Amino acid sequence: MKKLLLVFTLTSILFGETINIAVATNVSYAIKDLIKEFNKEHPQIKVRVTLGSSGKLTAQIKNGAPYHLFMSANMDYPNALFNEGKATLKPVVYAKGSLAILSSKDLDFSKGVDLVKDVKRIAVASPKTAPYGKASVEAMKNAKVYDKSKLIYGESISQTVSFTIAAADIGFVAKSALYSPKMKRFQNKWVEVDPKLYTPISQGVVLLDKEAKPFYDFILSSKAKAIFRDFGYITE
Repeated sequence: MKKLLLVFTLTSILFGETINIAVATNVSYAIKDLIKEFNKEHPQIKVRVTLGSSGKLTAQIKNGAPYHLFMSANMDYPNALFNEGKATLKPVVYAKGSLAILSSKDLDFSKGVDLVKDVKRIAVASPKTAPYGKASVEAMKNAKVYDKSKLIYGESISQTVSFTIAAADIGFVAKSALYSPKMKRFQNKWVEVDPKLYTPISQGVVLLDKEAKPFYDFILSSKAKAIFRDFGYITE
């Protein structure tokens, strides 16, 4: 038995271990930096990432997808998983996201959300599966500028960014997307949406399997919070 245990331990050291995490697409811009920092302390753990809208990832988890951890764009989906017995720990907030209006066109961004009145095509993430899409619709309705006929829906917030650049006049996107190196050319072509217009986007992480506990602990650490702040998130 001791020899078997020794062989197993040596194998784990040599080949490491892999954890599978489901990540809301708004975090796609920060996840590489987060994993890089995590691997400084845990070089033996490989983190495999699946990106998608929070709603679709939740559906996959309910259907048995082998994820060890889920980083959602809100708290509703993680809470639902916890209440159904799919999680080992109660979900907690790891960061708060913000909305921004982006365009590839030369517009008067000082108008803020009122830009909606001046354009014909508006890209938003699907409010049915993407919390940022739900917040976008809420912001437009509260500002009394909502016009469903103008909307072009992206499956996720990253697809919405693509639609904004290629097919729409403006788009409601996650502010974190604007901190990607690829978005530097748009640094003067966006404006933050007044946070009073939508419910705060509290993003939740939930541990689905204890194997991912080291990464779960890291996501809640001060080092991870510093990275989130670098990508435009709010941490407390």
